[in-house]
Amino acid sequence: MQRVGITTTIPVEVVIAGGCIPVDLNNIFITSGCTQDMVEEAELAGYPRNICAWIKGIYSTVIRNREIDTLIAVTQGDCSNTHALMETLSLEGVKIIPFAYPFDRDRDMLRLQIEKLMAVFGVDWEEVGQTRENLDRVRKLVWQIDEHTWQGNRVRGFENHLWQVSCSDFNGDPGVFAEEVKQYLNHLERAPEIEAPVRLAYIGVPPIMTDLYDYLESRGARVVFNEIQRQFTMPFETRDIVEQYACYTYPYDIFSRLEDITREIEKRNIHGVIHYAQSFCYRQIQDLIIRRKLDIPVLTVEGDRPPYLDARTKMRIDAFVEMLR
Repeated sequence: MQRVGITTTIPVEVVIAGGCIPVDLNNIFITSGCTQDMVEEAELAGYPRNICAWIKGIYSTVIRNREIDTLIAVTQGDCSNTHALMETLSLEGVKIIPFAYPFDRDRDMLRLQIEKLMAVFGVDWEEVGQTRENLDRVRKLVWQIDEHTWQGNRVRGFENHLWQVSCSDFNGDPGVFAEEVKQYLNHLERAPEIEAPVRLAYIGVPPIMTDLYDYLESRGARVVFNEIQRQFTMPFETRDIVEQYACYTYPYDIFSRLEDITREIEKRNIHGVIHYAQSFCYRQIQDLIIRRKLDIPVLTVEGDRPPYLDARTKMRIDAFVEMLR
């Protein structure tokens, strides 16, 4: 089966209905064990130092995995550097399929984008709808993990992050992924409650530092809400795939994201917010809106290169958690 790379969450139902394997390149990059090397490889190829490390990681991931010769790139609703990424990978012979989320959530425009994707993969609405029903059953299993995180207090922040972020591509095999989720849920029935007096929300794109969640828990704080990661699970009941990806908050304006964040902060009894901003990302500007709109303590953490927290960020986290405690 053909492996198709994706730069972020897209209507993956279309890819799977077309008999292909979706591969979230962000997940491959961050779990590679050589993230720093991959960033440097992109810089040696000509990528500037002051460009998002995620983009450089995606570039090197595709170059290293030549069996991924097709890429679905989100040209609107994600990273503003994706256009140049598409061009540099096209130069290397990679087939590029653009996909755009309409800024204003226009359903007609979104339907058109999905139909264009369907035409590429040779599938119709019935096939996509059936695939969506199958994937929704898997997503609902992951919803249970999220519930165990903030209600049962049996899931660590990183595990919550990992299971939810994996719903972007279901690790390439929804059936196997579903069985792994079921096994994990069975394990949770016997798991003890986690003691962490400070309850945090994590908002923003997934972190490029792999030790953030462990460090927070070593200081007595636990993330019980991962905003964007939860959105990857499509945590809402919808009638069809167009409405589903219109409700998905990440590609659209910050104000609709804040509605979701505010609702979950209140529901989950959260004490403070970690707002993660990737270096050189336009989303850093949104921090000023977040601080004005959220009536709760916010710590903004900026990440540049993988894989670990720096000493300054650790000191700021220490002070934030102690203040909340």
